[in-house]
Amino acid sequence: MQLSFYSRISQPDSMSTTSLSPRPHNRRVMQTGSFEVSTPKRSPSHNNISIGDDHNGSLVRKDSDKLKKSESQTFFKMNSIKFLVLMVLCLQNTFFTVMRRYSLGVLREKYSKYEVLLAAEVIKVVFSAFQIAGAVPQGEQALPKLKYILRRSSKMGILALIYGAMNILSFVSLRNISAGIFTIFAQLKILTTAVSSSIILRRSYSWTKWRALISLMLGVLLFSEPIWNNADMSKNPEGGNVFLGTVAVLIEVSLSGFASIYFEKVIKTDPEQMGIWERNYQLAFTSIPIYIGFILWDKGGEEGFGRGWSVTAGLLSLLGAAGGLLVALSIKHGDSILKTLATTGAIVFSALLDHFVLGGPLTSVMCIAGVQVILSICNYTFDVSPPENTPLPFEKRARDDLEEAQPLTDMKDEENDLPTKSV
Repeated sequence: MQLSFYSRISQPDSMSTTSLSPRPHNRRVMQTGSFEVSTPKRSPSHNNISIGDDHNGSLVRKDSDKLKKSESQTFFKMNSIKFLVLMVLCLQNTFFTVMRRYSLGVLREKYSKYEVLLAAEVIKVVFSAFQIAGAVPQGEQALPKLKYILRRSSKMGILALIYGAMNILSFVSLRNISAGIFTIFAQLKILTTAVSSSIILRRSYSWTKWRALISLMLGVLLFSEPIWNNADMSKNPEGGNVFLGTVAVLIEVSLSGFASIYFEKVIKTDPEQMGIWERNYQLAFTSIPIYIGFILWDKGGEEGFGRGWSVTAGLLSLLGAAGGLLVALSIKHGDSILKTLATTGAIVFSALLDHFVLGGPLTSVMCIAGVQVILSICNYTFDVSPPENTPLPFEKRARDDLEEAQPLTDMKDEENDLPTKSV
C-alpha cells in the first residue's frame, strides 16, 4: 500500500490507492527505513526574496512608489511655503528696523512707541476678524463665533501678560545697566528658545544644530560690536543697580524663549485646534488693555496723548501688525527656532540697508560677523544629521523593508516545506 499526502491536505485511509497531484520537481528525497521524506531544495539565494518577483509584489511596489512620490511632492510644497513665510518675515523685520531708525534717528519724531504698538494690535484685530468672518459658512453669522473665540482666549491672555512683563523688565534693565550690556545679554534669546523647545516640546537637536546656534549667538554679538564697544553706550546709568538690571534682562530673555515655545505649543498641540487667525485675534484683543495701561503710565510720551504722529509712524504700525501675523504663520509652517533664525538674519540685512541708505556704521568686524551669522543659519537649516538616539534613515528603511518582506518569506517557506511521505 502506498499513501501520498501533504501536511495541509489529508485524505482518509482506504483499501484503494489515493493519489494526489505531484509536487514540484525541485525536491530532494531522503530515504529513512521504509519512509521517503521529500524536502524542498533551497538555493543559496532562497532567503533573498524580491517583492517584485510576483504580480502582487509588483502592485505593492507600484503603490509604494506612488505613495513616496506623493509624500515627496507634499514635503516640497510644505518646505516652499515655510521658506516663503520665513523670507517674508526676514524682510518685514529688516524694513521695520530701518524705518524705525529713520523715524527716530533721522526725523527725530517723538510719538509714543506704545501708541504705535497699540495701533498695530488694533489692525491685527480687524484683519483677523475679517479673515474669520470670511471663513464662516454661508447663512451663518460671524459675530457669535467671534464672541465664542474671545471667551476661549485665556491661553492667549497669558501670552499677552508675558509680553507685557517683558516690556516692563526691559525698562527696568535699561534703567540700571547700559545699552551695551543689555545687547550682549539679549543674544541669549537664541539659546533660551532652543532650551525651552527641548524641555516643553521634548525636541532633540543634533550637536551640529547646537553648535550652529552657539555660533549664531556669538556672530550676532560680534555684529553688535558698535553698540557694546561704544564708550557712551557702555556707561551704566547714574544710581543704577547693575545686579538688578542684569537679573531683569536675564529673566526677560528666559521669558522670550518660553513665550515663543508656549505660542507654538498652543498653535500646534492645543485640543481646541483653533486656526492662525483665531489665535491672532485672541492675542491682539487681549494685548490692547495692556498697551493702554502702558500709554497711561507713560503719559502719552514726550508730546502727550495722540500727538507726534506722522506717515512714518502709521507705516510702522502696519509693519508691526504684519510682523505679528507673520510670526504666527512662521511658527505654524516651521517652528520657533526657524522664526528666531529669520529675525536674526534680518539684523544683518537691516544693518546693510541702514549703512547704504542712512549712513549707519559698517565695520570690518561687522562684515566678518555677518558672514558668520549667515553660515550659522545655513549650518542649522541644512543640517541632515539625526538627533541623538535616533536611527539613521538607511537603518530605518532597511528595517521597514525587512518587516514588509517577512510575511512573504514565511508564506513561501510554508509552501515549500510541505513534506511528502511514501509508505
